[in-house]
Amino acid sequence: MVTFRTSATFAGLASVLVVSGCVAGMPRSAESAVEGQWVDAQGVAISTFSGGQFTTVATDTGNRLSEGTYRFRDSQNIDISMTSLIRQTQINVTCALVTPTQLNCTNAQGQNFVLRRRS
Repeated sequence: MVTFRTSATFAGLASVLVVSGCVAGMPRSAESAVEGQWVDAQGVAISTFSGGQFTTVATDTGNRLSEGTYRFRDSQNIDISMTSLIRQTQINVTCALVTPTQLNCTNAQGQNFVLRRRS
């Protein structure tokens, strides 16, 4: 015999499964779209975005150049707050994810630079 409680439990479980199916079919989140390694246009540094943490290392020595955090302002714009380990200064950078493989960035002083996804 099916009771009201059994029906309610089944309905709740069914709705969870439907929502999970929808979520699984959604495109990658903005955060995952930027995660990974990116190289600057001159090829001198590799920046890594991972779980809200940001690091940059020199390609020739592997020495860490900067570290900090990042967060998405919206689906395309990223705010990075980092410390230059060479100069011991705080730097704020805003980047726009213009394609899945290119970030156009501007630091607080207005200097522009491009990062390309490392293959």
